[in-house]
Amino acid sequence: MTILDDGEDVMADVRHEGGFVAGSRSLGEPFLRTPTPIVPKSSIAGQALIAVIAIMTFLAALTTGAVTLVLASAAEWQSDVAREMTIQVRPLPGRDIEADVVKAAEIARATAGVADVRPYTREESARLLEPWLGSGLALEDLPIPRLIVVRITHGSRPDVAALRGSLEAQLAGTSLDDHRGWIDRMRAMAGTATAGGVAILFLVLAATVLSVAFATRGAMASNHHIVEVLHFIGARNGFIAGQFQNHFLVCGLKGGGIGGGAAILVLIGAGLIGDWLTGTAAGDQSAALFGTFTLGPAGYLAVLAQIALMAIVTAATSRRVVHQTLDSID
Repeated sequence: MTILDDGEDVMADVRHEGGFVAGSRSLGEPFLRTPTPIVPKSSIAGQALIAVIAIMTFLAALTTGAVTLVLASAAEWQSDVAREMTIQVRPLPGRDIEADVVKAAEIARATAGVADVRPYTREESARLLEPWLGSGLALEDLPIPRLIVVRITHGSRPDVAALRGSLEAQLAGTSLDDHRGWIDRMRAMAGTATAGGVAILFLVLAATVLSVAFATRGAMASNHHIVEVLHFIGARNGFIAGQFQNHFLVCGLKGGGIGGGAAILVLIGAGLIGDWLTGTAAGDQSAALFGTFTLGPAGYLAVLAQIALMAIVTAATSRRVVHQTLDSID
């Protein structure tokens, strides 16, 4: 398109190599062409958008890592708890508790699917109360039950109801705990953590979409004269939207790469600190609660997928906003 201004200058905007060639010349002078994109590659708004995307990706990646660690720890806890059952032999007047503990252990060993049976001594049972009652107390007069730990063979499912019935029928005051209540609590905790993580990810994506929408409208407002001219001379909406999409796709990749890379470094650093604290009281407590702080290949792939997702969401949002704006011009 050529526009004459008072017969002196000629301004031209033509499509060239994914951008536009803008130039000016006086009459009789050769036309100079300089390719310039619709959306400037570097601007304060663009840098701010990259920072916002980096922060959002960082938060999303940390959330994914935390949820992955919680799920892995919960699965490990459930596996450990599900492989054990506990028999309690409570002391009763006139009971020979030592003989009854031996008999309960024999009943458990005779059950199909049981791998090992280990009765706790009175001293071992009393030590379990030390965190609540303290040490050095005379516990002989307390009705401390005797515990028998029953380990289940991996992959087998013993008849818990039959074992519980046999114990209650042959030994009064004896109970069997299959830890089902703990397993249900762990599942509820894991489900809550997963739901919370998914909610945070949705909020992060929503904030990213809004940020990109505002940035796209700002870019279109600052270049509205170019967009309107291109639109009215017949440039397809898809071509104009593609220019904005490519620009914001690059912004999304840069911001996602920065935020995701920082999150990966933080998670790797946490794993190294956990390894360094192994064997200490703090390290053992952290490992018991959160595992080894190691995401594994699946966790890191999830973080990389979030980087790509941020770029795709950024590009798709900008394209949709441009199409909506151009449709309103028609």
